[in-house]
Amino acid sequence: MRFAVEEGAVLKKGDIVADIDCEQIKLQKRQVQATLQAVGEKRNDAAPQVAVLREQLTAVERQIDTQNEQMRVLEKERQRMDKLVKADAVPAKQLDDITGQIAVLQKQIVATESQKNVLRQQMRTQQDMVDLQNKGIMSEKNPINERLPLYDDQLRHCSTAAPQNGTVLLTYANEGEIATVGKPLFKLANLDTLVLRAYLSGKQLSRVRLNQDVTVLIDQEKDNYKQIAGKVVWIADKAEFTPKTIQTKDERANLVYATKIKVPNKEGYLKIGMYAEIKLPD
Repeated sequence: MRFAVEEGAVLKKGDIVADIDCEQIKLQKRQVQATLQAVGEKRNDAAPQVAVLREQLTAVERQIDTQNEQMRVLEKERQRMDKLVKADAVPAKQLDDITGQIAVLQKQIVATESQKNVLRQQMRTQQDMVDLQNKGIMSEKNPINERLPLYDDQLRHCSTAAPQNGTVLLTYANEGEIATVGKPLFKLANLDTLVLRAYLSGKQLSRVRLNQDVTVLIDQEKDNYKQIAGKVVWIADKAEFTPKTIQTKDERANLVYATKIKVPNKEGYLKIGMYAEIKLPD
């Protein structure tokens, strides 16, 4: 969508240089979010069913209270009638009738208590059943939730930033082209410090050590050199044949040791691929 990079441009780390069209990824993320919301709305609520059972339970408990009150009244009446029968004031049949009523009421109380226990069990069963259903529904959310960070990571790559300070050496894309995963957009190098690869003979090797300061000579004019300070940062541990860039056949047959020398390039004079020589200390 946007590609604000030109060859030779100097970039700082974090500079946004390209914007990729990520509308499809945004739509996919919104689709997953909608699916996640739909899963949450599929959850069942046991409250309405439990509320109905609770009302029935309350009515049964009131009924038990009424029966217990009736039992207290009949017990008191039975005690009074027992005294009257013993005093031959009333017939014994009246006492038998009250005793029978008490027996019937006791059975009714037992049946009502059983009904109360059944209602409580139904409430627990209803709650457990809904919890089990919701557990199965909510288990669908975890795989969906795990997909969201994937889209977030992809969206973070919709804007391309310079990974380091450096100069753009080459560009591989243009604005409006298709950008695919793994396709480079540009080549960036930090040219503040370049590395000179030099080759030493066995005789010269004894005069060089790691972290040693050396003088790098760059062709400037005829018989003149530009001198830059450099530092030896690496020396090969085994010899190799002289590279083919050495011109004469005799010299190419010699064994040499590769070295790497860091050379500051604050002025930007040095370029990648330039030839240079090093001057060793006496």
